[in-house]
Amino acid sequence: MADTTRQDGDAGEDADGIRTFPFPVGLSVGGVGMQVGPMGSGRTWHSEAPLDRVHRIDFHVVMLFTHGPVRHMVDFAEYEANAGDVLWIRPGQVHRFSKQSEYRGTVLTMQPGFLPRTTVEATGLYRYDLPPLLHPAAAQLTGLRTALEQLRREYEDTDTLPLSLHTAVLRHTLTAFLLRLAHLAASSAEAARHPSDTTFTRFRDAVEGGFATNHSVSAYADALGYSRRTLVRAVRAATGETPKGFIDKRVVLEAKRLLAHTDLPIGRVGAAVGFPDAANFSKFFHQHTDRTPAAFRAELR
Repeated sequence: MADTTRQDGDAGEDADGIRTFPFPVGLSVGGVGMQVGPMGSGRTWHSEAPLDRVHRIDFHVVMLFTHGPVRHMVDFAEYEANAGDVLWIRPGQVHRFSKQSEYRGTVLTMQPGFLPRTTVEATGLYRYDLPPLLHPAAAQLTGLRTALEQLRREYEDTDTLPLSLHTAVLRHTLTAFLLRLAHLAASSAEAARHPSDTTFTRFRDAVEGGFATNHSVSAYADALGYSRRTLVRAVRAATGETPKGFIDKRVVLEAKRLLAHTDLPIGRVGAAVGFPDAANFSKFFHQHTDRTPAAFRAELR
């Protein structure tokens, strides 16, 4: 993959103990907020982050594979990508590369804030409800490859235009690629079960920002200005779940992340996801996983 080893500072460590590696602006051509280049062996986001070690990143990664199979873990799910597949990892997701897989193809990394908000919304950059792994059909793959290759040529061409125009062209070219990618994601079978309804989208974003302290469906409904019944209908139509089930699922995912990848005491893990009382957290976790937090952690160690 493109060499993004950070030289201008160390990775941060979240309160949950999982290291988060920042986008290395200093290593991108011209200091712009994106990189695109070939994947390759021995490359990593950071000199202290081996490919097979679990970590977070605070930027977007899109990998278009030319060879496979490649196994990659994203948020506790193992994905197997083959030639022609696309893996899209979003900021904040816990992920890990595979020691046994050879990553070959093209990788795009992008810093949040590089694109304007309207483009971010149009391309679904923060659709965490969509699966990371995409399987483009032949015509879609051709379009993605062509757009990505054009983006790479523009990225590497630093002589034709002054930096301000070069950056503007990169934004437009990147947008064209991401619109193709967003269309692929939206047309996938998984995306069909998660329609982009405004009510659900607002609820999803609110949960992402508040799940660590707010587990109340009524509180989310009030904050968003919806009736509880409206929220139930929208979430069920988009996910097949109740709003409470959606919230609980997000809380369980974060709890699993912390239990598996940090040494925080179980009581502190519970507090980090909104359960000040350790016994209540253990009961909640067992109800949703059929395992105690301690048993889940022990299985992974």
